[in-house]
Formats: sequence, C-alpha cells, structure tokens
Amino acid sequence: MEDFQIIELYWQRDERAIDETSRKYGPFCHTVAMNVLGVREDAEECVNDTWHSAWNAMPPQRPRLLRPWLGRIVRNAAINLWNKNHAKKRYVGMELLLDELEACIPSPQTIERQLEAEELGGIISAWLRTLPADDRTLFVRRYWNGEALRELARLWHDTPARLAQRTYRLRLALKAELERNGVFL
Repeated sequence: MEDFQIIELYWQRDERAIDETSRKYGPFCHTVAMNVLGVREDAEECVNDTWHSAWNAMPPQRPRLLRPWLGRIVRNAAINLWNKNHAKKRYVGMELLLDELEACIPSPQTIERQLEAEELGGIISAWLRTLPADDRTLFVRRYWNGEALRELARLWHDTPARLAQRTYRLRLALKAELERNGVFL
C-alpha cells in the first residue's frame, strides 16, 4: 500500500492504518529502536508507542514522507526510553554513538545560547546534502539509525576499522561546517 493511502486511512480514523503501517514500516522502526536500545522488548514498546503517536497525530498532521516521519517518532521514543533507563546502565550502544558525536555537536545548553534547534538542524541538513550519496547514507545510518559499524562494514564490503576512520573524517567535516556557521564547542 502506498504512503498516501496509509495516511488517508489515518485521516478516516480507520484502524487498518496501524496494520498497514506496521506491515510496511514495522521492520524499519524496530531496527531504529533496536539500534538505540539493544533490548528487544524495549524496542517493541517504542514501536508500539510509535503507532499510537501516529494515530494521535493524524489528523491534523499529514506527513509528506511517512518513513522519515515514523523514523523520527520511533527514534525519539527510543532515546527517551534510553534516557529514562540510562541510570541503570542498560544501554551501551547509544553511549558509544553519543561519545563519537560529542566532539562535533555542542551540548543542548550551548545550542540554546547560540542557535535555535531548528537552525542547527538546518545547518546539518544542508551539510548532509553536500556529501556524496555514499557518505551521506553512511552518516545517517550510523548516527541517525544508530547502526553498528560491524553491520555497516558488512553492507559496504569494508572493514569496521576503515569505516570508523571514514565516519571520523565525516565528524571532523561536520564540526568544521558547524564552526564555519558560528557554532563552536
């Protein structure tokens, strides 16, 4: 079923919308949640919360692209759950990702003083559009979807060490772009 048809089901308040969304985007949403959390039961909870959030958001929202819209919801739900459980030291995967990005993304307190969050997102999006498609895909899969270097290396037919070096160079380039736009650490 096409996205516009699924969205129309939400607007008609037809419960088939959730079934169709789950059928088409369930594996994607589950992967995003698992990459953040690493615990199957918690990932399933986040995916179910995503379907609930989608049901509550449509209408009035009518997303242009359903996959990234759902991806944002599930990722935010997973990060919120990760933050809630972080004190329990249950999730090490997200800690590694945040540590890697720490050198090029300022803390939220710094962002509030320097830029609105949307402006920062705009700078990052514009920077991503300047990258070759392969680098952009790698960066998004690593730092948005939270995919492990080992898995990405398998998909890229490369070694994890070489991809780690490549993502390091991408982070340095992002840091330079942010500084060029007045965002300093």
